[in-house]
Amino acid sequence: MLDHDKTDGDGTGQSGKGVWKSGKGRGRATPKGRQYDDVALAEVRALLGDRPRRRDLLIEFLHLIQDEYGHQSAAHLRALAEDMRLSMAEVWEVATFYAHFDPLRENDPVPPDLTIRVCDSLSCELAGSETLIAALESGHDPAKVRVLRAPCMGRCDTAPVLEIGHRHIDHATPELVAQTLEAGDLHAVIPDYEDLAAYLAGGGYVRLTDLRAGGDWQAVQQTIADSGLRGLGGAGFPSGKKWGFVRGNAGPRYMAVNGDEGEPGTFKDRYYLERVPHLFLEGMLIAAWAVEAERVYLYMRDEYPAVLHILATEIAALERAGLIEPGYVDLRRGAGAYICGEESAMIESIEGKRGLPRHRPPYVAQVGLFGQPTLVHNIETCHWIARILREGPEILSSVERNGRKGLRSYSVSGRVADPGVHLLPAGSTIRDVIAAAGGMADGHVFKAYQPGGPSSGLLPASIDDVPLDFDTLQPLGSFIGSAAVVVLSDHDRARDAALNMLRFFEAESCGQCTPCRVGCEKAVKLMQAKIWDTGLLEEVSQAMVDASICGLGQAAPNPIKLVMRHFAEEVGGGVAPMPDSDGYDTNDALDG
Repeated sequence: MLDHDKTDGDGTGQSGKGVWKSGKGRGRATPKGRQYDDVALAEVRALLGDRPRRRDLLIEFLHLIQDEYGHQSAAHLRALAEDMRLSMAEVWEVATFYAHFDPLRENDPVPPDLTIRVCDSLSCELAGSETLIAALESGHDPAKVRVLRAPCMGRCDTAPVLEIGHRHIDHATPELVAQTLEAGDLHAVIPDYEDLAAYLAGGGYVRLTDLRAGGDWQAVQQTIADSGLRGLGGAGFPSGKKWGFVRGNAGPRYMAVNGDEGEPGTFKDRYYLERVPHLFLEGMLIAAWAVEAERVYLYMRDEYPAVLHILATEIAALERAGLIEPGYVDLRRGAGAYICGEESAMIESIEGKRGLPRHRPPYVAQVGLFGQPTLVHNIETCHWIARILREGPEILSSVERNGRKGLRSYSVSGRVADPGVHLLPAGSTIRDVIAAAGGMADGHVFKAYQPGGPSSGLLPASIDDVPLDFDTLQPLGSFIGSAAVVVLSDHDRARDAALNMLRFFEAESCGQCTPCRVGCEKAVKLMQAKIWDTGLLEEVSQAMVDASICGLGQAAPNPIKLVMRHFAEEVGGGVAPMPDSDGYDTNDALDG
């Protein structure tokens, strides 16, 4: 109990009795918990400048600290919490959730000044990333250079890939790394692209301007529907229908654009943004106009530093040109979390929180950003909205193959001669896709393929006559997803590819729900056995499908189930001889 009658004259009570007294006995000189440091607080405030201290900007501020110091010390995190009037727990839980942050406790060692992130996704593994990692680890002093495994960087067409600072090295080798370090330029390489002036010269933003002057959003929505455009982030929901759902809810309304292209094997969004960013931006602004969005939040993955630079530059150009109000488009930077590709997890991240998927209903069209109705579109979806409204719905609806209409941007990598983004009719089969990619690479025979990212699993070469489009692969236990096609050959084992996929899911599970968090971990251990316990794997898979909160856990078992179905001889269901494993068996896998 405080003794209010005994003070030191300045009202602080420091010389009196009670919890704030100095010296031995009961009481504390300071509040509980970590105390902020004046120097660290001054440094954080200098970094943040005059930016508003809004809760939703927490991740942006964590990026500022990470970029400046190469890590996030406990002193700086405590100072940030003090400056934003947040608890240390709120700041710490966010900083530790995202892979691109390095939060440190007081006695943790500071990471080296230089970090090399090597992609270990399926395309890069096929191209030799494991050998590359081993060479880099043995060739550099770990006290000076940190070599980390990293998930897909969206450059699968130039595998293997790594990143030093913000500079990507395509077709990476230890020699190229040495040359880059010697040159000392670790900034992102900005490609040539169509800027605002060039886009305006070609008739850009005329359609947006006309619509703002007196357009009918329902007529525009019908044009989009006539084209047959569906969401190209993976779910395939009819794009135009979203607008009516969002407008059916009272405002204020927002728009969030999902640029977190994290599905391994996918790089189509990066491909378009590094070449024609204003097609995307005009489509985005038309969609925002249609739902009367008060602000647009553009969430872009941190693995695309060149794209972030391009978008920041061109958004500023739009503001100067008077095409948007300053601040109308809020560019947000992801921090290395695949789960933020799920729309509600992305919204949580935009709000400055951990990217944990929300339970639904309510859906984001009803209760999205900051509790308000929110339209969510993918990058490529917005790209096609602009093209449809500039060129007519026939640009998609007039293209037909194998009974399917439209066009698809296939990200193709793996054992093909010409990996890259290939725009083909939506009814194309895997044989068509491989042909467009120059055929199989020399010395390789087609064996299997991933049709739409690891979530879609693996299909054998014998299933080569099915159109790679929405709704056509579900009867096979797969789906087209983001149209990320990875081709395997007779040099590869399907079981190894499936293990690579499950390791990715294990690392990227947000941990919110037990079926996904524990299921991925146990599956990875079981899959390392020489002979798979197929019954137990089927049981684990079914539990994940039935009980996971979001699509990550529900789709993660697909590689397991399809390998057991189509490549049984590799997992002990046939007569093909298998090399010795590293000693795992079912009992070992279940321990721990």
